[in-house]
Order: sequence, then C-alpha cells, then structure tokens
Amino acid sequence: PINKWELKEWKLIEVKKIFTKWHESLKEKGWNSLYMNNHDQPRMVSRFGDDKKYRVESAKMLATLLYTLPGTPYLYQGEEIGMTNVVFDNIEDYRDIETLNFYHEMTKKGLPKEKIMEAIYRISRDNARTPIQWDNSPYAGFTTGTPWIKVNLNYPEINVAKDLKDSDSIFYYYKKLIHLRKENSIIIHGDYQLILEEDEHIYSYLRNLNKDRLLIILNFFSNQTIFNLPEDVYYKDKKLLISNYDIEEDEDIKRIYLRPYEARVYKLY
Repeated sequence: PINKWELKEWKLIEVKKIFTKWHESLKEKGWNSLYMNNHDQPRMVSRFGDDKKYRVESAKMLATLLYTLPGTPYLYQGEEIGMTNVVFDNIEDYRDIETLNFYHEMTKKGLPKEKIMEAIYRISRDNARTPIQWDNSPYAGFTTGTPWIKVNLNYPEINVAKDLKDSDSIFYYYKKLIHLRKENSIIIHGDYQLILEEDEHIYSYLRNLNKDRLLIILNFFSNQTIFNLPEDVYYKDKKLLISNYDIEEDEDIKRIYLRPYEARVYKLY
C-alpha cells in the first residue's frame, strides 16, 4: 500500500518469508526482536488472528510462534490475556494525533466516514493504547478516576481476573510457553529450518541443536487444514510439548488434520 492506512490483506507465505529473511540476515551476526504488536501497532489477535470466534485459540497460536522462533520475544501489555482492537463509534473518543489527523484529512477529501472508520478500527495506534483490563469493575479496574482514553467495551469478558480463574486461559498458556523456553535451550540457541514454504495456511519449521530437534506446526486460519510432514523429516519417536487443543499422544504426525488456529510443538527423537 502507498501508506499505512490503505487496507491490505496479508498473506501467510509473505509472513513466513519475512521471519525467515530476518533469521537468515541475523544468523551468527545478531539477535532478533520478536513481536507482532506494540504501542504503535494494532493488537496482534485482531490483525493476524480471529478476535471473535477463535480469539483464545488464535492468541495462543500466535504466542506459540513468537516463543519458539529464534530471538527474544517481547510481550506487550494485554497480549497475555488476548486484548483486542477497540471500536469507538465517535472520532472524539480517539486520542492518537495520527488517527485524528488522518480522519480530518480524509473527511476534507470527501471519503465516506464508514471507510475512514474502517481503516481506523484496523490500524489506529489507539488500538494498543486503551487501559489494561484488570477486572470487570468500572474502568476495568485500571483507575478510580477517569482514564485519558476510554476502556475497550469488551472488558467484562476479557480481563486479567477472569483469565487467572481459568487454567486453560491465554495467560496460563503464556506461562507454559515461558517455562518451555527456559527448559529447552534449543529454542534459544537452535537453528531454524522452514518447511512447507509454499503452504498458504500452515507455518511450520524445525529447530535444530546438535541431535535435538523441535517441530512446530501452526495453522494460521479459521478453517481446518491438513498438515503433511515432509518425507525428508525423519524421526523414530516424538513427544508433544505444548498445544492449544487436546491432542492424542499416540497420534501419527505424518498427516494431521489441524483445527482452526491449532498450534503444536513436538520434540523429535
């Protein structure tokens, strides 16, 4: 697109090429910073996942990607509970100067308000700047005063207190991923090998360190899809380390029917 406000659908093959290019460029020369959202970018579960029907599944899948790639993952506030983009009906509720300038410039050019707001809903920096949603009390427990910017209206359903009560929540999945990184040096120091490069739905790769190998399988979409393990990836046994769905331990991984936004990490022997 000509500028950041022009809506363009991303393609998984392009995403894979970007991450792989960064790894190859920094290999043995630098160290990557891993993130998919920050204070200047929209919420990753809204941009790259499904923040409605599969919010939990897609948030976990995206976290699995960031925490198993080579580099240091950065966790942006609210990401660990799957906070989403915000939808304010009135432009007056937005605070980001870039967003406000864009709205007024496009209005002067005669662009329909609906089109302008559609871009703002998807790309505005304010998507990542609403208060942290601690609980379901007024202002999401962020303050007893009036916050500088309004709280996302979905705070009664998406908040820290609720996630802490659910052992299968996004929050606890992040804790498992952090523990996984600490317990497996291959994630920190291992090489990265992309497989199924041209698959339009699955992002899969190997992490290799000496004789240790990890296989990461990620379905990036809301449709079911089939994963076929390349014939040149040999293994005698495997162990499931983490997944965002319940998995049968003895399932054959040579051909897997992946559910929407399914993520799996296997150790291969």
